[in-house]
Amino acid sequence: MSTPRVGLLLSRVRLEEKYLLKALEERGAQVEILDDRKIVFDFHQDGWNRFDVVLERCINHSRALYALRILNDRGVPTVNPWKVALVCGNKLETTSALVREGIPTPRCRIAFTPESALAAIEEMGYPVVLKPAVGSWGRLLSKVNDREAAEAVLEHKQILGSYHHSIFYIQEFIEKPARDIRSFVVDGETICAIYRYSDHWITNTARGGRAENCPVTEEVDRLSRAAARAVGGGVVAVDLLETREGKLLVNEVNYTMEFKNSIHTTGVDIPGKVADYVLRVAEKGRAS
Repeated sequence: MSTPRVGLLLSRVRLEEKYLLKALEERGAQVEILDDRKIVFDFHQDGWNRFDVVLERCINHSRALYALRILNDRGVPTVNPWKVALVCGNKLETTSALVREGIPTPRCRIAFTPESALAAIEEMGYPVVLKPAVGSWGRLLSKVNDREAAEAVLEHKQILGSYHHSIFYIQEFIEKPARDIRSFVVDGETICAIYRYSDHWITNTARGGRAENCPVTEEVDRLSRAAARAVGGGVVAVDLLETREGKLLVNEVNYTMEFKNSIHTTGVDIPGKVADYVLRVAEKGRAS
């Protein structure tokens, strides 16, 4: 069997990318780093078929999405495929996919004008959370506690006028127990999960949240796998919220997951699991 040829498409070589590079090389793969700051795609020239698979690790969603689209159109297998990036990279798309499959999520409204957004917020009841349709790391989230705050935030979004603020994504605020759950799903298997604790209502570890191991219960496993299937599978991280009544809701699904704080916390070789899957995708692509 020939040596698997893997392209590692990235923005920066962070700890996650170092772990993945090491895991792939330990498994005998020949890895070429593809820096998205330097790469140029030519629609009329090939050359990407030198890879059996490309593992996407971009920080910028647009770069990831468009690179994956071009590669998949040229017949290059990728982890994840562009359709997964399309759904996971947009909260509206993610919520729609989850609801379509009957997966429990927080209540959500979508509005296109400040006036209709305010009406939706008033109908849902305070507090609510306003989110940009595209965004990560808990940035640009707003917890809106009353009408005056709603009017102020909606006005700011209207004046800012960017793509990120042109659609009003309104989600009910879930009173969670100072934590949420992030589970990691690889090729349909929930390999591990963490609690993310914080005194702030935003619990992302990128914002200072503290990670602890979370047992993968039957319910965590069922919802995580269902959410992964809903967005197209592959390698994803699923964010779950616990209600005061103990019910689990799927909040978001992430397609370029960060995991450096979760390896030691869970005791699971996350980069090894991902590398094994990447090489399975490569082998499947060669066979077909």
